[in-house]
Amino acid sequence: MPMKQRLIAMAAATIFIFASGAALAATGQPSDWQMGLQQSVTPVMDDIVWFHNFLLYLIAAVSAFVLVLLVIVVVRFNARANPTPTKTTHNTTIEVIWTVVPVLILVAIAVPSFRLLFLQQTIPPADLTVKATGRQWYWNYGYPDSKFDYDSYMLQDKERKGDQPRLLAVDNDLVVPVNKVVRVLVTSDPIGVIHAFAVPSFGVKIDAVPGRLNETWFKATREGIYYGQCSELCGKDHAYMPIAVRVVSEKDYATWLEQAKKKYARDDGKRATTVAAAAE
Repeated sequence: MPMKQRLIAMAAATIFIFASGAALAATGQPSDWQMGLQQSVTPVMDDIVWFHNFLLYLIAAVSAFVLVLLVIVVVRFNARANPTPTKTTHNTTIEVIWTVVPVLILVAIAVPSFRLLFLQQTIPPADLTVKATGRQWYWNYGYPDSKFDYDSYMLQDKERKGDQPRLLAVDNDLVVPVNKVVRVLVTSDPIGVIHAFAVPSFGVKIDAVPGRLNETWFKATREGIYYGQCSELCGKDHAYMPIAVRVVSEKDYATWLEQAKKKYARDDGKRATTVAAAAE
């Protein structure tokens, strides 16, 4: 195959891979040949995607400009084209430009960066509070207002059904209603290790530290199951403690909540006795 046809074929394959990755990224989980971020389902992730793309375009523009300058220098100022080099050592205009322009670029990056940071860290009034506790090596999800919690373990290959993804599907999802502000309290067992609660489609990633209570939030705008994983190197089973968040309608959430209250009801007196015994 001639070189020109090879280049065309490679370009077509690259475009196909990019397009396929973008199309498959809408499932709330990693996809084969995916390029870029998972599709956003929260306002915070919308801003993260925008900021990411903005930086890519900005970096591409700066790189292209520098490349053009290098080509001009190579072509116009090589020894053959310019046998008598100039002895100019200063140019006030150029020096002002290469000082001011980088400052403007940094300001253009800083303004949306701080805006995004404040959006992530300023938690609006919550419609629901859940608590995610990292353990060795699984997650425990609690609903403080409803006074119950449950454990979430990764499904083994023989336990998976249908299209449940390998190493991501769990036996008990974290269930939340759609279009509601969910405040997430994140911690780890007091005698445990550092974990991290991360769900890419939500733009959420925060450490779970023993003895410390961190918090974050999200507002999922579409129903579905969205997957994440522990993002800290927490030990031998670090790769086997995924996160699955199931976003459902308000009606379905209310039904699930009533069932969960009965299924996961806890006896606080018995729990306190167990904790005290373990401490001794």
